[in-house]
Amino acid sequence: MKRVLFDLAALVTRVAIGLVFVSHGWQKWQTGIDSVTQMFTKMGVPQPGLAAGFTMTAELVGGALLIIGLFVPVAALALVAAMAGAFLFVHAPKGVFVGDGGWELVGALGAACLVLAAVGGGRFGIDGIRKAVLARRAQRRAEANAAARAPIDVDGVSHHRELSSP
Repeated sequence: MKRVLFDLAALVTRVAIGLVFVSHGWQKWQTGIDSVTQMFTKMGVPQPGLAAGFTMTAELVGGALLIIGLFVPVAALALVAAMAGAFLFVHAPKGVFVGDGGWELVGALGAACLVLAAVGGGRFGIDGIRKAVLARRAQRRAEANAAARAPIDVDGVSHHRELSSP
C-alpha cells in the first residue's frame, strides 16, 4: 500500500509540476529567444542569451519529460538549476510572495523537482515501466540459468548437466 501511495504521489507531482513548466516554457518559446534574452538582460541575469536558451529548453522539454515520466532525475535536475537561477538572480531580492515578484513559486517548483531528482518518478511513468521490464527480464534469465544448473533426475539418480562454453 505504501509503495502504491508513493507511486500515485509521484505521478500527481510529476504531472502537475510538468504542466506548470511546459506552460511557462511554451510561453517563452512563443515570445522567442531574443525577447526572453532581452527580458533576462533587464533583470540582470548573467549570460542572458545562454540562460534564456537553457531556461526555455529546460522548462519545455524538462516539463514534458516529467509528465511522461522519462529521464525524471535528469529532467528534474535541469529544472532545479533553472529555478536556482531564477531564485538567485531575479526573485530572492523581492521577498517571498509571488505577487511582489518574490520567490515562492520558483522555490516550490525547485523543491518539488529536487525531491523528484532524489527519489525518482515512481512506477507510473516510462522510467518505471522500463525498470519493471528490465527487472522481469533479469529475473527470467536468472531463473533460466538456475534451471540449467539444477540437477536432473534420471531413473532416480541425480545428474548435473555439463555446461559447455561457447
